[in-house]
Amino acid sequence: QLQLVESGGGLVQPGGSLRLSCAASGFSWHYFAAGWFRQAPGKEREGVSCISSGGSTNYADSVKGRFTISRDNAKNTVYLQMNSLKPEDTAIYYCAVNLLGLCREYDHWGQGTQVTVSS
Repeated sequence: QLQLVESGGGLVQPGGSLRLSCAASGFSWHYFAAGWFRQAPGKEREGVSCISSGGSTNYADSVKGRFTISRDNAKNTVYLQMNSLKPEDTAIYYCAVNLLGLCREYDHWGQGTQVTVSS
């Protein structure tokens, strides 16, 4: 059974860092694309970052230079390193998988992890 489990969220002060993890079971990240999304209260879900099966990455303009997506095939986990966090980064963060290895139209989603940036 295909499953995604996010972890690593929490409360952090502005300017701080967090690393989110998305552990997969039932499939290997090596062959598929992983996306990170977020949804803040009262707002629509937005794409944050993606890494394709080939290793290509992309980022939303709002996080470029601050967030880094990566993949550890041995641990079958995708990470989102978030630095220089701002209050507007507060949201529930979700990871998702595209079974074609492309950064679009995701097939399965995790439950999400809360990130709160506040002093």
